[in-house]
Amino acid sequence: MTETTTSPTWHLVGDWFDTCKCAIPCPCTFAQPPTYGDCEGVMAWHIREGSYGDVRLDGLNFLMLASFTGNVWAGTHTDAYAAAFIDERADERQRAALHAIFGGQAGGWPAQFSEAFSPEMRGMDFAPIRVEIDEDLGSWSAEIPDRVTARAEALTGPTTPEGVRVQVHNAPGSEVGPGQIATWGCATTHQADAFGFSWNRSGVSSKHFPFDWSGPD
Repeated sequence: MTETTTSPTWHLVGDWFDTCKCAIPCPCTFAQPPTYGDCEGVMAWHIREGSYGDVRLDGLNFLMLASFTGNVWAGTHTDAYAAAFIDERADERQRAALHAIFGGQAGGWPAQFSEAFSPEMRGMDFAPIRVEIDEDLGSWSAEIPDRVTARAEALTGPTTPEGVRVQVHNAPGSEVGPGQIATWGCATTHQADAFGFSWNRSGVSSKHFPFDWSGPD
């Protein structure tokens, strides 16, 4: 992680979700080791409203591929790698703002999570990132053509009332920070082929969290 430098006041509100190789539900959200001892996944952020000083970030997306072995939350993980994609629609100032926030240099929760995860970065690119999230959280998806596809449907079962979501409050391992509610899903597509990451699965874990971040404090 790069040391936090002086940055303007910023605030982001939006949606985060992942798809990963773990069985449902992913143990990482409960601050436990991954199902198979290691994990590899897609993490996507959609900014509904956001600003970095006077730079507006509304509607932009950010996506990351990541893998690691062990328990991130216990500080015992190893072999952490990641690669990032910034929305190609962002102009030069917006790209700089997103890089500072998600890279941890602008403080706030991303700086804390980056310090805990501390991955080796395999690369970064600007790409067309398409994110779709149902307002009722029935499904969510992210796609970078020919490189990443992550699609999930809300988890349900024979005793789940129709239209009611399977959720967790006060998750001990929330990737977006404390105070948000996890909605569980099943990944119908979990695919990546970029920066040395390569997988293609379905029927694995997915979850959605809203996020509300600010900085630099």
